[in-house]
Amino acid sequence: MPETLKENTEETAVAAPAPAAAAPVGKPRSLWSDAWHDLRRSPLFVVSAILILFLLVMAVFPGLFTGADPRYADLAHHYLQKPKWGNFFQEDWFGYDIQGRSIYARVVYGARASITVAVVVTVLVTILGTVVGMLAGYFGGWIDTILSRVTDIFFGVPFILGAMVVLTSFEERKIWVVILALAFLGWTSIARVARGSVLTIKQADYVMAAKALGASTSRILLRHILPNAIAPVIVVATIALGGYISAEATLSFLGIGLAEPTVSWGVDISSGQEQLRNAAFVLIIPSVMVSITVLAFIMLGDAVRNALDPKLR
Repeated sequence: MPETLKENTEETAVAAPAPAAAAPVGKPRSLWSDAWHDLRRSPLFVVSAILILFLLVMAVFPGLFTGADPRYADLAHHYLQKPKWGNFFQEDWFGYDIQGRSIYARVVYGARASITVAVVVTVLVTILGTVVGMLAGYFGGWIDTILSRVTDIFFGVPFILGAMVVLTSFEERKIWVVILALAFLGWTSIARVARGSVLTIKQADYVMAAKALGASTSRILLRHILPNAIAPVIVVATIALGGYISAEATLSFLGIGLAEPTVSWGVDISSGQEQLRNAAFVLIIPSVMVSITVLAFIMLGDAVRNALDPKLR
């Protein structure tokens, strides 16, 4: 070998970089940790979470926002008194209604009833709908046929109309009555979503392996199917929560939902409809609160859906 070629070969051998070490492979993230990673970086989630947190604090601790009594009426001095927008978080900030009650105090205390109804109804329909959907999707056959037909019957009843029929059968329409009426008719959508998700997941290899190993039906449903089928259910339930707030306000507006002396946004909207022409703020302010709350939960549902569905990322 010529000296020049030999020297070039040696220089190339010396200059050649050593192969880079393989980068360590981290532990793969689960669906929920991956979703939380995306949610923290979503402006939609951050804005909706801040709004919902503020509303929840207001519903649980209304005394932090006002010291006024929402039921105290003073017709002599506060009859339809207009809002004083400069007095932030004061009793007269939103003005007074036809009975001389502080609208701001009623907005603060009304959050408790409206959000309580929506949250409890969402929990009940999620549990009931998930159980019905899981049983129908997993067992199939005549069980699926019966449960699916029952779901179709309830699904065919108009939601608000059915709730009105149920509520009119009670003499006193307290919070728990409204909750049961809404939950009685609101579980069908979640049942359908849960059934479709279970039908897909029960064909997975890990479910087949659990059956082959002799795992009990309850263990397969709770340990293997439920954790993997719950994601779409959570998305639907989160979006539906805002709808239940609207449903409670609608029923109260029609005079069939919550009624005095209960303080809620729907009750205030109902009582303010007569003053729409000469004192529109009595109706508009609680209506705006309902709209903001519903929008916050819809935004949260959209953010959760985007995080849990890889196709939408």
